[in-house]
Amino acid sequence: MSSSKRDDVCEVFCHDPEKVRRIKERLPETEPLVPVFKALADPTRLKIACALMEDGELCVCDVAHVLETTVASASHHLRLMKNLGLAKSRKEGKLVFYSLKDEHVRQILAIAMEHAMEHDAESRR
Repeated sequence: MSSSKRDDVCEVFCHDPEKVRRIKERLPETEPLVPVFKALADPTRLKIACALMEDGELCVCDVAHVLETTVASASHHLRLMKNLGLAKSRKEGKLVFYSLKDEHVRQILAIAMEHAMEHDAESRR
């Protein structure tokens, strides 16, 4: 076993039963979080979310051009994001505009971007 693998695993198997019990009692339900992270784990939807964060509101056609894809593909991703509670839409005449659902989504993205930039800077050192 390489030294890096040995450093990732306890050399003896033990646990603190009281700590484990306490954590399990307080652990929140994670199932409702899965769709949010699943949606943002897709590179196309993450790019859409970042574009919406950057500009605030974009019509489906603008999103398609940002992604360099079809309107149908952009619309599919936007509709999924809306159904998962990450985006909202409004219709103005023949155009449909999308924006991020609320400040929470913006915060998730901003924190993730900050984390990624810090991690990237650390790995360059």
